[in-house]
Amino acid sequence: MERASFTLAAALAAWKRIVGDDAVLHGPALLAARPACTTGAQRDVPAIIRLTRESADEHDDHYITSRLIPILRVAEEFDIPVHPISTGRNWGYGTWLPPGGNCVVLDLGAINRIRHFDAELGSVMVEPGVTQQQLARFLSTHGHPYLVPVTGAGPHCSLLGNALERGYGITPTADHFAAALAIEAVLADGSRYRSPMDEFCPPASSPAFKWGVGSYLDGLFTQSGMGVVTAMKLALARRPESVSVFVAQIPASISIGAIASAVHQIKCTLPGLVGGINLLNARRALAMTAPFPWDTLGSDGMIPAPALSALQTQYGITEWTLFGTLYGTRRTAAAAKGDIRRCLAACGVRPRFHTTAQLRFFESISARVPLPRIRHSVNKHIRMLRMAAELVEGYPNETALPLAYWRNRATAGEQDALDPARDGCGLIWYAPLVPMKPGNVTRFVDFVTATMSRHAMEPLITLTTVNENCFDSSVPLLFDAAAPDGASKAMACYEELFHAGIEQGFVPYRLPVDAMPQLANYNLSHHALALRLKQAIDPKDIISPGRYCNRYFAASNP
Repeated sequence: MERASFTLAAALAAWKRIVGDDAVLHGPALLAARPACTTGAQRDVPAIIRLTRESADEHDDHYITSRLIPILRVAEEFDIPVHPISTGRNWGYGTWLPPGGNCVVLDLGAINRIRHFDAELGSVMVEPGVTQQQLARFLSTHGHPYLVPVTGAGPHCSLLGNALERGYGITPTADHFAAALAIEAVLADGSRYRSPMDEFCPPASSPAFKWGVGSYLDGLFTQSGMGVVTAMKLALARRPESVSVFVAQIPASISIGAIASAVHQIKCTLPGLVGGINLLNARRALAMTAPFPWDTLGSDGMIPAPALSALQTQYGITEWTLFGTLYGTRRTAAAAKGDIRRCLAACGVRPRFHTTAQLRFFESISARVPLPRIRHSVNKHIRMLRMAAELVEGYPNETALPLAYWRNRATAGEQDALDPARDGCGLIWYAPLVPMKPGNVTRFVDFVTATMSRHAMEPLITLTTVNENCFDSSVPLLFDAAAPDGASKAMACYEELFHAGIEQGFVPYRLPVDAMPQLANYNLSHHALALRLKQAIDPKDIISPGRYCNRYFAASNP
């Protein structure tokens, strides 16, 4: 212990010489710097290093690497691991925490310059701290007709960080790492990596082509600790002439399997025109619309069926809600609406199409409803729909973020932006992939509902198309973070969903930090190779040890 303390003190002194005393937080300053994690995970974090830009370095593309290289060399010299973060808003997956303990956090949130923008082809090079909101303001200020690749995590989350987690959205480019054309990174030994096409050419003339030439290596830096990514070039979707949303209320008499089949047909019939399609079960829709009914809970802590039915009636929510997006010219969108109607009519569903302008008008009319209780519920419902429509138009907002607060007895903070970690929300995401087949989807919904009910957790289910053949299901495990056993009970539920789901073919595309060690239970050749590559370029396991890749595989899969 004395030796470890001595080593840390020497490393902290060396880091302070590189970035300054104020940029290295430890002790009381560290405790005040970051809130608890929404998952309930805890880590021993000895220090936080915050990189910032000096005004003199504002336009220096090599500034971040010039600081990172000596920082990583100190980490390697003293054998102290570091974990890079962008904005640290990885809600429900770990927030800002590293996969393991005794890991210094390298905060790159203040490294937030938009380095280069190609107005003709619509590509942008961003640093780790560039947020959805920052890019939206940049595009709006300069009149560039492109969409921000938004997510439901809120406007203040990192674009680069989300892409490295292989996040997705419901704008035309749903798979955000698929839009990554190039990256820049620093490895544990201080060497630099750049995607080949960008290394061949300056940014202004680099081809807008993802794969480059030779072995494709950019993907190694996603969901891994292979290096510290310092910049990423993203292809942006051009803002179309027409953007609208379509919504349908689906009663219990229509099976989720039939709806999944119709959604599959829509996605296959209208590639490039239909963006993401969401299917939300009643509980999930209520969580975004109605306050949590604390006074109706049964002895098991769950909402009883009669209370759930009463809430559905009050807020006009059916067994499932379908929400989709339609992009194109006015002529192509008009033709596509007919195809969407025909696909959904086959299972007895009639969608309604809306533009943002129409929803703003409906919102103003709903404010005049004479009965206060009806006025409140109708107005809130239309407001949420209008915000969702603005989101799919590429304008970041917080329409989905209040979900994290549904089971939080405390109110949101007084600050302008919602922050589930700051406000003590309990949230773990279970995010498995579900093949878009009626039988698979039905079996998945039944499995999640039964498992979560057994753990006394409300089964809030969303199915979101990530392509024409696959849903990702984002299932929030919401819990009372103030309860002594709230996080442990939620994690027990997650672990059963994780293992039992894999047995049925439902594999998560993304894991919270406390679930990453669970991968060690599966003797996968993929992880064995990932470990060999990690050992080759980072033999001391300096960068994010345990991030989707554990030394366990050296013994279990030689």
